[in-house]
Amino acid sequence: MSHQHGPNNEAFYICGISLLLICLFKVPALLRRRRDPLLSSVVLLLLDGGFVFFLSAPESISAINRATGIVNFAAPVAYSALAVFGGANLLLLVNWRPSPPEQRRRASRICVITYSLVVVLIIVFFWLGDAPVEQVTLFDWYYADTPWIREMILTYLLAQGVATTTTFVLCWRWSKEVDGFLRAGLRILVPGYLLHVCYDVIKLVAIYGRWTGHQWDFLVDQVAPQTAAPSAALVVIGFTLPLAGPRMAQTMQALRQLRDLGPLWRELKTVPTPGAIRTSLPLWSSPSVRLTRRRTSIFDALLTLAPAYDSTVRDKAYRAALDRGDDNPTAEATADATMIVAARVKQQTGSSSSAAPETEPWRPRDLVPLSRALTSPFVSSRSASPQHYGARVESRQHD
Repeated sequence: MSHQHGPNNEAFYICGISLLLICLFKVPALLRRRRDPLLSSVVLLLLDGGFVFFLSAPESISAINRATGIVNFAAPVAYSALAVFGGANLLLLVNWRPSPPEQRRRASRICVITYSLVVVLIIVFFWLGDAPVEQVTLFDWYYADTPWIREMILTYLLAQGVATTTTFVLCWRWSKEVDGFLRAGLRILVPGYLLHVCYDVIKLVAIYGRWTGHQWDFLVDQVAPQTAAPSAALVVIGFTLPLAGPRMAQTMQALRQLRDLGPLWRELKTVPTPGAIRTSLPLWSSPSVRLTRRRTSIFDALLTLAPAYDSTVRDKAYRAALDRGDDNPTAEATADATMIVAARVKQQTGSSSSAAPETEPWRPRDLVPLSRALTSPFVSSRSASPQHYGARVESRQHD
């Protein structure tokens, strides 16, 4: 007789689909780098993790049993997937942690051979045993004292427990040696694997209860499954963060620079640049690509305005900024921004400059301080004139 307790099918399927979708995103990279053991291990872990959740759903268990016509055939299938998942976690860590190539290959071979043997033992024990009564959610507890089936259950639990415990310990030790995204990922993996160890321990406690005559079946179908979803989520996040973290940081930095360059870009976006070729970017362009485009557009506009630059405006704006109490870098940025605004006004009005031409073309050292200076109330079309700053400087001299 089957029991229908524990998490519903939707919880298993949502977790399974999530892992398989993440795996799907990794496939193109795997096709490009087929000999990358780390990437192959990541894909194997995600793929097997997704199948584990699908195969563990009560509805899937019943469907597999009906499709094969073999009572409880879903048990060795799910247990094999769980054993492979434990081995895949260990294999991924072996290929992830820095070590000599030969040592890594040897450890990988041992891991693959060991857990392949575990899968074979699970299948052999199932065929040697007898499990005539279908159990959808209480198989571990119901058959805990059945010859050969008992050995099958203990084999998968112990194999999975050894893998997850070993991975848990290695992650904790390694996290003390590194920093940054790698350390953060490892510290997330630690509770993820600890939950997985708890999953195995809870089931072993329930099995021991069965042996000693206690009715602890609720541990199998209600308590243990509650650790599976958060464990899988933490493991996926822990492995993904160090791989995706640097790119995420680069994206966030690009977004910040796009925001910081906004004032300068808005000031210059209407400057005609006949020699520049500008095409519209696709909506899906990354922030890094958009940042490159924005910087290029700004430099093109600054180059176009070069003939209108007036060093007098810049020098007087610089002295006025120092008089206000600005430090030297801020005063330089304010002076450069004022000169650009003056050149922009001159370009719009078509007025000519009486200033002597620059002996060397002016080029900004850093666009971000220049852009921030444009938000200052002291930088405007009114203030960006030699007369304005000449009056301010003379006034201060008379004071």
